[in-house]
Amino acid sequence: MFGYLVRRILIGLGTLILITFVVYALIRNMPGTPITDRLMEADPSRRLRKEDLERLMRAYGLDKPWYVAYFHWMGNLLQGDLGRSISRKQPVTTLIGERIGPTLLLSATSLILAYLLAVPLGLYASVRNGRPDERLLSTLLYMLYSLPSFVAALFLLSFFAVRLAGTPFELPLFGMHSDRFPELPFYGKVLDIMRHMFLPVLCFTYGSLAYFCRFVKSNMLEVIRQDYIRTAQAKGVPPTRVIVVHAFRNTLIPFVTLVGLTMPGLLSGSVILEQIFAWPGMGRLFFEAISERDYPTIMGLVLMFSVLTLVGQLLADILYAVVDPRVTYS
Repeated sequence: MFGYLVRRILIGLGTLILITFVVYALIRNMPGTPITDRLMEADPSRRLRKEDLERLMRAYGLDKPWYVAYFHWMGNLLQGDLGRSISRKQPVTTLIGERIGPTLLLSATSLILAYLLAVPLGLYASVRNGRPDERLLSTLLYMLYSLPSFVAALFLLSFFAVRLAGTPFELPLFGMHSDRFPELPFYGKVLDIMRHMFLPVLCFTYGSLAYFCRFVKSNMLEVIRQDYIRTAQAKGVPPTRVIVVHAFRNTLIPFVTLVGLTMPGLLSGSVILEQIFAWPGMGRLFFEAISERDYPTIMGLVLMFSVLTLVGQLLADILYAVVDPRVTYS
């Protein structure tokens, strides 16, 4: 196992270097720079002189070729420094730290709800396969899965924030909390945040729920056709025990793969949904950093997302051996 972990970590480091190198090349070759982007919004009567512009380019390291700047960024990274945001004048680590909490609040809540609902619904659909109630459930799940989350977000905002305005069912239009949040007691703050996160969590959850439920059902249908399931049924094992203990346990190998691959989504957020709901999370920060050509912030976020993806894949492989004793990496 130790040798396997060492090989995977070395391969992961090589992959990480390749990802960051390619992304850095792409963002540095995008039209415009952080300086020119800010000059476009400045007063035309107060244009910078050429000497001042060159000084700013040197100060931010934009005068160097992109490949030289990449190795400079990599050298700072090895010292634990992700750099400073060009547009916000703050350390990138500080910016990411401020946005992790709101994103994790949405994504963790959504993921927990999706798994808690998908497993029983998937088991129910596999047991009732071909029956009218299962067909109705499957149709509903297909409809949810095919509905884009941003379209659902606009409809929900139109209904709960506009049509139900002034009623007890009205929900906030945007943001993470209301303007009078600091004045509220503790339970009032919790309730206020819950009201603001209800619609984003709903939009985050329904697509994952539909996919996870179909995933559980398809794997269960394959397992319950196996000979050992028929043997357990012939021996008089209760149906619930056959499904939950014997069948579902053997669907965990593909299921843990899914769990590992969803890890990056815990912190990556959603660019579109966070923009629609003005939620101060990682997805919105990523969108703003790209639009502002904020290279250090973009690279910090790409690095974090890439590490989470590689760690999630490694975790899924390790969980194989935990779930299935036949799998070994020695």
